[in-house]
Amino acid sequence: MPEVVLPLPALSKDTKAPPIGGLDYNPDPNRANPFINLVHDQQVAIIPSHRLESGQVVEQVPIAYKTWGKLNSTRDNVMVICHAFTGSSDVADWWGPLLGRGRAFDTSRFFIVCCNVTGSPYGSMSPCTINPETHEPFGPDFPMTTVRDDISLHRKVLDMLGVRQVAICIGGSLGGMQTLEWSMFGPEYVRTLVVIATSARHSAWGISWGEAQRQAIYSDPAFAGGHYLMTAQPASGLAAARMSALLTYRTRNSFQSRFGRRTMADKVDDRTGDQVYSAQSYLRYQGDKFIKRFDANCYVAITRKMDAHDISHGRPGEFVDVLRSITQPALVIGIESDGLFTINEQYEISEHLPNAQMVAIESPDGHDGFLLEFAQLDGHIKAFVSARLPEFASRSSRPTTGEEAVSSVEVSDDDDASGVPSAPAKASLFGEAEGADVMQW
Repeated sequence: MPEVVLPLPALSKDTKAPPIGGLDYNPDPNRANPFINLVHDQQVAIIPSHRLESGQVVEQVPIAYKTWGKLNSTRDNVMVICHAFTGSSDVADWWGPLLGRGRAFDTSRFFIVCCNVTGSPYGSMSPCTINPETHEPFGPDFPMTTVRDDISLHRKVLDMLGVRQVAICIGGSLGGMQTLEWSMFGPEYVRTLVVIATSARHSAWGISWGEAQRQAIYSDPAFAGGHYLMTAQPASGLAAARMSALLTYRTRNSFQSRFGRRTMADKVDDRTGDQVYSAQSYLRYQGDKFIKRFDANCYVAITRKMDAHDISHGRPGEFVDVLRSITQPALVIGIESDGLFTINEQYEISEHLPNAQMVAIESPDGHDGFLLEFAQLDGHIKAFVSARLPEFASRSSRPTTGEEAVSSVEVSDDDDASGVPSAPAKASLFGEAEGADVMQW
């Protein structure tokens, strides 16, 4: 008998479940999560029980998600979008310029779904959610979860929503890892793929950067083995991890062109009294901003998830054989300047997927290009949809603007007459790229 997935009922501040063990018990798994309210208008589904890839069974698993558009009568106009490392279910926040009528993520033609990965602090099961066995946050006792676990859980959310078939699955970075895992449901369920700036198995380079970032967190005495209060997390270690990560997302040349050797006239280093360079100030600003929206145990959990990613793990055949078994039409997008998920890794994927086409986008910004080069991404994805899913191809000659825009999508007034999306009107809260606030700190 299939497991039933139920949406989490809305709870008012006055709503209480029946007492358990003589205590008042609130069933909301995010009731102690300080980050849950950062994502607006999302839903949370509860998976009653799920066996993880490790064999561990978890109960009452929350999965946060958002949707745009409407499911058609044949329940097959579905676009699944998969978010990156520190992203959330809110596609409008980090890929907003691609979302709306006439754009790559055309809400007039697709029913768009984005689910939050486990380990993330934004609503799905994570160190910040309640362990139903202890009625306390999981914290460092959060179980190891994999990309494959996420996709198994997200499939159950789609089942709950009544989805029969996914027309297209799209993701970049960690989202690209998820997209490759979605492909393993076969072409009868997932018809096409767009894989962006990712890997089919996490590289030694990526694993090493993840370890360096975890060690920064571990070295903060406030981490205390992960047993810290939610209100007193290891801020210094988490900020240092974020600063280290930002260097992998950009390039040497992008930093040089933005900052050079400029200094901050009104700032000196608190420890040394030295002048503060603009590049230093930028990293510190981003670290300080990040600790207000992310959790250290969650950071550890997701880097471990990425380390474990290998599309061939536990599947018959060699790595190349598993890639060759992915027969869906696929668009693989790489970034020439990407130093984290290199262009060669994208060529490796496209070479072995039997029905793939490869395109390289130009960007001075390295890995972050997949969250910054909106016009190039929009053009490539729309062309792919037109070729491979003509029944869903956009016929609109202009993008949504003003009141026509989909709810929660901010549309810039700088869109040109051709409908090419510009940069977002506001800085992303959840994206890897820092975008519009790059010089405002």
